[in-house]
Amino acid sequence: MSEFRVAPARLDGAGYSILEDASLAGRNTLRVAARAALLVDLRASTALAEVLAFPLIAGAPLLVLGEGSNLLLTRDVSGVVLSLSTRGISIVEERDGYALVRAEAGESWNDLVHWTLGRGLAGLENLALIPGTVGAAPIQNIGAYGVELAEFVDSVEAWDRDAAAPRRFSAIDCAFGYRDSLFKREPGRYIVTALSLRLPRTPALRLDYAGVREELAAMHVDVPTPALVAEAISRLRRRKLPDPAVIGNAGSFFKNPVIPAEQAAALSAAHPQLPSWPQGEDRRKLSAAWLIEQAGYKGRRDGDAGIAAQHALVLVNHGHASGAELWAFARRVQAAVLERFGVALEAEPRIV
Repeated sequence: MSEFRVAPARLDGAGYSILEDASLAGRNTLRVAARAALLVDLRASTALAEVLAFPLIAGAPLLVLGEGSNLLLTRDVSGVVLSLSTRGISIVEERDGYALVRAEAGESWNDLVHWTLGRGLAGLENLALIPGTVGAAPIQNIGAYGVELAEFVDSVEAWDRDAAAPRRFSAIDCAFGYRDSLFKREPGRYIVTALSLRLPRTPALRLDYAGVREELAAMHVDVPTPALVAEAISRLRRRKLPDPAVIGNAGSFFKNPVIPAEQAAALSAAHPQLPSWPQGEDRRKLSAAWLIEQAGYKGRRDGDAGIAAQHALVLVNHGHASGAELWAFARRVQAAVLERFGVALEAEPRIV
């Protein structure tokens, strides 16, 4: 079927299904009870062009959804939600001690990390247990424990809605920044469909981030391997961050702010315990968690919206908070930090 005029309750095609007035409550980890006017489940990337050409979808506002782990829905979605569940991981080429790994956008990010480790490839171990899909990873330029995805990206495949054609982007083309990319800056234009990573077979382990060496020591590891580092990172994350299966959350909700070095120096003089790290010659990154905790919001709640007691970066839904209530609480956190420290916090997830 190539087109339809009035969307039926459900339409199934080769590699996709379309559902009207669909609940998104089980498709976002903050457990917000939002709905989509039209929900497309895409199982095959080859069906994307056909789906996007349907009259009710072509040109309509489009929200691309993976696991919904980096998203806050403040309202129902009146346009189209495209949920990518495409699967496939393979080594497509070996080059001088490196392997080129290609993964479809719908794959679980953590599954990809362990798939690569199981085949003797290194690089992604510090990014273990980050929630979300492969397709979301380059959009956000995910990072953790001293490592960013951008270091390993060879290319990103995406559908360009403006050109109605597929495109391949080199790592430079992606314009990666701190939790940022070209795809994040133009959310309505590009749909990431696959990711290719250049991963080394000889590991260069990153162990200097706070807590990593201590966790390895607690595991009685004398000679770390990438797989053991991934296990240490996973243990750290499980202890520090609440489990979305237990309490609704989207992981770290606020970015660590990067500010001018002069401003950071003044703040450090007034608050000697404030953690900060150099970002080039004239800027420093501050700990958003420390700022939030000092502002009195760690573990605080208003109704079912709150900040996790385990980690001040994590916005949580204790039960039935709406997306609007969660966002209002997050805005109060931002206002409190700005008033006390003069630092503006940015939300890390996409706010819809």
